[in-house]
Amino acid sequence: MYAIVDIETTGGYASANGITEIAVYVHDGESVVNHFETLINPQQKIPSYITALTGIDNFMVADAPLFEDIAADLYELLNDVVFIAHNVNFDYSFVKHHLKAAGFELTAKKLCTVRLSRKTFPGLPSYSLGNLCRSLGLRIDNRHRAGGDAKATVKLFEHCLVNGGGVHVHQMLKKLSAEQWLPLHLTKADIVKLPAGPGVYYFHDAKDKIVYVGKAINIKKRVSSHFTHNDGDRKRQNFLRTICKITYKECATELEAIVLESAEIKRLWPKYNYSQKQPAQKFALYQFEDNRGYLRLAIDKKKKNIPSLYCFNLLHEGLVMLKKMVNEFELDEKLCFIDKTPINEKDISFLDPPIVYNGKIKKAIEALEEQLPTFAVMDKGLKADDKLCLLIERGSFWGMGYLPSNTPITTADELKMYLNPYADNDTIRNSIYSFVEKNPGKRISLLSTA
Repeated sequence: MYAIVDIETTGGYASANGITEIAVYVHDGESVVNHFETLINPQQKIPSYITALTGIDNFMVADAPLFEDIAADLYELLNDVVFIAHNVNFDYSFVKHHLKAAGFELTAKKLCTVRLSRKTFPGLPSYSLGNLCRSLGLRIDNRHRAGGDAKATVKLFEHCLVNGGGVHVHQMLKKLSAEQWLPLHLTKADIVKLPAGPGVYYFHDAKDKIVYVGKAINIKKRVSSHFTHNDGDRKRQNFLRTICKITYKECATELEAIVLESAEIKRLWPKYNYSQKQPAQKFALYQFEDNRGYLRLAIDKKKKNIPSLYCFNLLHEGLVMLKKMVNEFELDEKLCFIDKTPINEKDISFLDPPIVYNGKIKKAIEALEEQLPTFAVMDKGLKADDKLCLLIERGSFWGMGYLPSNTPITTADELKMYLNPYADNDTIRNSIYSFVEKNPGKRISLLSTA
């Protein structure tokens, strides 16, 4: 038995949107044997663009039943049958989510008529419901309403069956078939070819633009996990609707994958990566000599072509460190711009002469540099004769790459010939420091020549 379903909703994902209309045609493989259809009060306002598309407005659903009022009857129709819809994951995610909220757990098999039509009628210019029905000569009445679209899907399903689609239905409903859970534009072969090792994967849209970057210990398993559950959240619905291609870069270790993922998110700024999108480092600690001969410390916005002593994501972070240096080495707050009132001759008379004060500044900087170590992390490479290397220089991430296993390294500059530079950020730096804390044997101290 099959239940051919169409719904109208207030938005694109189930966890934050309601159903405004549902139609179900129960089908025995030959004809319709039962029919259920109703408007539903979603208990939220229907956006104007939805009304423009469907014709369903707030007034029409004001006296309609709530979803919980029809949940028991709907569950009885859908339980233990094959749930069919055009782009089935969208309709199924909404119905499952709202049934669960009403106390019913739907675990039906799914069948997508988009995929079935592609297999039965390959090579058509479009497989959207309207275009597909026009290509096949199937009439649609009451378009963009649940009843009209569900009835058109019934006609499409029956047309597939009489044109040899039954064999595809049987294959698609096999337990090991992954197709019903995947985005419309992906096949099981796209998942099967993915490697089972660590790396970074990229989701592309129809224009080949990368819309999401992820990292994994096992790329194939992690990518599959995005699609093998029925969450009604926005990200999953966006993935199901958008993803047309998956590419990947294999990594030697999980740490390399973590670093590469973070760097790629900052480089590509993908649409559906919501975390790690904080701005790049904005502030830095600088040293300069004023016209009186005093060495001065100042925090300012980071300049591309001016060497700095240290960089900060937040101004507050830099001020805390600078105040600590002032207190520890008895520096002057005005000469460090912590106190920003103008310096007058009276202030100068209380200061040590430049040669003495500058000695304090140099000691403060030396202490800072001691706290900002330079070291390499060495780990296994992708091949037996190479090794992965990540370089921390003066406390910040410089870059990573592979070098021959027998390469002798003593300074950071020697390493840089083999490595690719990357922009430093908190996620990368914290991941590396956490890794060497757990794996001290993979940390190699170096001389910084920067």
